[in-house]
Amino acid sequence: MISISGFNTLKQHREFQFVYNKGKNQHSSSVVVFYLPQDGIRKVGFTATKKLGNAVKRNRAKRRMRALFCEMAPALKDGSYVFVAKAALITAPFLTIQNDFKNILSRSKTLS
Repeated sequence: MISISGFNTLKQHREFQFVYNKGKNQHSSSVVVFYLPQDGIRKVGFTATKKLGNAVKRNRAKRRMRALFCEMAPALKDGSYVFVAKAALITAPFLTIQNDFKNILSRSKTLS
């Protein structure tokens, strides 16, 4: 299993679905976060739908989310996280997305 800043990655469809169904979600203009608190478990997944565009755009969106996540990971609580990209994530300046990311994590009460 691949590790991103101390978090294991979600790989299987059923893992993503479990977090979608059982977790809480928060929306911003560029990203949606699903969070499921679990003691001792630190997992993360990133998704971008085909609505965003071709594979190049989707991969760019996921890379940007991973970079932001790596900055914030040490301050996050244990649990499973799924980040879903919105269209604004591709074109918005990095500082705007960074502020969105911080706001969405503080609203979801995931910062320790």
